[in-house]
Formats: sequence, C-alpha cells, structure tokens
Amino acid sequence: MNTLFETERLLLRTMQADDLDAVYEIWGSPEVMKYCGGASTKSQIQRSIEFYRRLQNEKGYSVYTVLLKETSSIIGVCGFNPAENEHEVELLYHFNQHCWGKGYAAEAAAGCVAALRKNSPNVRKMIAAVDPANPASGKVLRKIGMTAAGMKWFEDTQQEELCYEMELA
Repeated sequence: MNTLFETERLLLRTMQADDLDAVYEIWGSPEVMKYCGGASTKSQIQRSIEFYRRLQNEKGYSVYTVLLKETSSIIGVCGFNPAENEHEVELLYHFNQHCWGKGYAAEAAAGCVAALRKNSPNVRKMIAAVDPANPASGKVLRKIGMTAAGMKWFEDTQQEELCYEMELA
C-alpha cells in the first residue's frame, strides 16, 4: 500500500492512479469543494494525482491519500502544495462528507506537519487559506497550531480569504 506515515486512526500515502474513483468522490463533490473553487472533473483529478506523485519524488512532500486504518478505505486527502516561496508550503485537506466532524482533518494535518518537519528541513513555513464562510476549516487550522495572519485576495476564488501560517524552523 506504500504507507508513508500514520496517525492513531489514519494511514497516509502517496496518491496512486487507482485512487481516481475514490478521490473523485471527494474532489468531484460540489458540497465538499464548495469553498475551494468547486468540483473537479475526473480528468482534472487524474492530472492532479500525476502532479502529486511527481511532487513527492521531487520535493519530498505532496498531497496524500488518507485512509481509515479500521477499513483501509479512502476517506480524504491531505498534504501540501508548493507555495510561491520555495521555503513555504500550503496545507490543504478535503474529506468525504460522511467523515466531517470526527477530527480526521486535524489528525491528518498534524500528521502531515510532523512528516514535513522530519522529511523536508528546507521548508520553513506553512500557510493555508480559508473561505470566511467555512469556519470549521479555520477551527482545524487553529487546532494544529496555526495562527491567523489576516485577509488576502485570491484571484482563483475571486474573494478575500483568511490566511493562516505556522513557522516550522
């Protein structure tokens, strides 16, 4: 299964081509993605999976597939996109709707941060942005120790979002 790391309840691994259908249930869901620019098509997700596999090989971090240990089923994605500054990464997480409110996002994010600190010493800062209409996501970021850094305009979503950050080094 190529597990890269695990938490108490979760396994996280590099995305694989055969994750497409399970990831489509997440990134293809209008409800899950309503605060993140909308649902993606299968072909967009396929390209994303290929991108994250390359990113993992090149940078030592990526967005990972999150599996529930208990069932080995894919319940979400969590990990990092490269940011504009090469010493920064952007945290993201998305989970199947039936998994919301169970602490999986914070658990996966904390696991990703620990792995990043261990495996990518050149990354010094982690950032994240939250749609103001999605307070649950801000709660996850505060729970893992990120702090609010103010509002910023984002061209891709055409709105101001609340930015969070955490120094890693």
